Amino acid sequence: MSKHKPENILVAVAWPYASADIHVGNLTGSYLPADIFARYHRLVGNNVLMVSGSDSHGTPVTVKSDAEGLTPYEVYQRYHADFLELFQQLGLTYDLFTSTHTQNHFKVAQSIFLALKENGYLYTEVQEQWYSESEGRFLPDRYVEGTCYVCGFERARGDQCDNCGTLLEAQQLIDPRSKNDGSTPVLRETEHYFFDLSKLQPAVVEFLKARQDYWRPNVVRRSLGWIEAEGLRGRPITRDLDWGIPVPVEGWKGKCLYVWFEAVIGYLSAAIEWARLTGENDAWHQWWIQPEAKAFYFIGKDNIDFHAIMWPAQLAGAGEAFGRIFEERDGEQLILPFDVPANEFMNMEDRKISGSANWGVWGLDFLSRYDPDPLRFYLTINMPESRDSNWDWDDFVRRNNDVLVANWGNLANRVLSFAYRNWDGHVPDPGELRPADQAVLKTVEDGFESVGELLEKVRLRAALLEAFRLASEVNKYLDEAAPWIQIKSDKDAAARTVYTALKAVDNLKVLFAPFLPHTSQRLHEYLGYEGALFGEQYTGTQKDNLGEHTVLGYKRGEGSGEWKPSQLAPGQALRQPEPLYRKLDPEIAEQERARLGQ
Repeated sequence: MSKHKPENILVAVAWPYASADIHVGNLTGSYLPADIFARYHRLVGNNVLMVSGSDSHGTPVTVKSDAEGLTPYEVYQRYHADFLELFQQLGLTYDLFTSTHTQNHFKVAQSIFLALKENGYLYTEVQEQWYSESEGRFLPDRYVEGTCYVCGFERARGDQCDNCGTLLEAQQLIDPRSKNDGSTPVLRETEHYFFDLSKLQPAVVEFLKARQDYWRPNVVRRSLGWIEAEGLRGRPITRDLDWGIPVPVEGWKGKCLYVWFEAVIGYLSAAIEWARLTGENDAWHQWWIQPEAKAFYFIGKDNIDFHAIMWPAQLAGAGEAFGRIFEERDGEQLILPFDVPANEFMNMEDRKISGSANWGVWGLDFLSRYDPDPLRFYLTINMPESRDSNWDWDDFVRRNNDVLVANWGNLANRVLSFAYRNWDGHVPDPGELRPADQAVLKTVEDGFESVGELLEKVRLRAALLEAFRLASEVNKYLDEAAPWIQIKSDKDAAARTVYTALKAVDNLKVLFAPFLPHTSQRLHEYLGYEGALFGEQYTGTQKDNLGEHTVLGYKRGEGSGEWKPSQLAPGQALRQPEPLYRKLDPEIAEQERARLGQ
């Protein structure tokens, strides 16, 4: 890769609802792609800030708390702790994974609200909302279920239909019923703030059209198609709730900012929180104010509307007023998304993943029986970047054994084991390399360009397949040279072959590192290197007047790996290698399928 001025890369990752366990569809949809992308850019030498957190507010949390007899805070804390454990085990390197239930986030979200209000993009309106007479309260949209007026799905939520994906107007649901007790609600008047999206429609359309040459077609098609079909109109941003961020206007007690509006602001508030935790309060400006910074939003397709339309409108509408309100200084425009590489969905054994039916593979449960890198491998090789994909247990076992183990794992292990055994645990001195040696090394070294270009374009599945193609080329070279035969008559020739193969493996180690960081680190050590390819994760606890909060962070390591060809030196001491991956018994596929739906 050519030398370049380091770029500021914001990796903004979808915020999981703190009300449900994370499954493989969530992981391959947004969390894992973000980490692969962030790790690559760190290796390249860019300034990466990867942020997210638990979406702690909104009705999914209150629905769960009502069902379990807990407070919303207790529900959020429980799931948040599970998220932190999963992300640490899987190796998701958030610079900060926080939550929306912090004083910092409250202030940032309220400042965006006030900036929009100052700039004339908010208005109030009395609207009818479903009211439960049996419960004596207004029902948030997710507390109402009914028949979708677009597709006829009978279990649509008040805010969105899970069948057709349409964002719904709760008041138009057919045969509405309370999610709590099944009673029929009635419509009553209540006053709320609305975001006047119609005023920002020209700016949003201009924003989308400027990016359609490099955004994924499904993202542009869905976003522009929706605007062209329906146009943007006012959307409520407050709700009658007692769990969330209070509306910062006198006389509006008992109403909170709607979660769709405030949760996306978490990308900004998390960056600000990270800066303050590092002791450099203004450091977040590098990713949010500097116009050359690039912000990538990793989400699933069900969140395209909020990230490709609503969030850019919020940022554009807040304008320079946000800086004046939040920092009491001359404001500067916050940068708009550079890319929103939304993924499609992953199904489970040809059916939609369902938490209520226990039809899925849950992250922590999987890692209680298997290693993290095989999961990262399968979710990437099967990533739903352009269309829905499917988790199939037979396919998982087959690809683990035939690709991960037989191609890459076997290559690394047999080369290292042979070298360690026959050259007293050191890298052999090759002397002058032959044309065939030089050719295979050039092929692999070209991978820093070919794999890197695909990663730059967020074509992660293709990038991993390209790395495996290069590993196959080294396997072919090794089989043709056959050093285990050469060594019997010409140890110098065998030394040239083994050195070449070791250097190729060292290169492949870096190419695979964003995808398979745990085993790449082990291989790094087997090759005799000190230090780490990446930095270290850590957790910390902080308190404010909302409670105690545990966060996941990332410490950038000294002497971390670089995205460049191997400098493996003859004579370097190796360490005793062990296989990187384990072959799986085909019978586990049936055993795992038996767990589904139980």
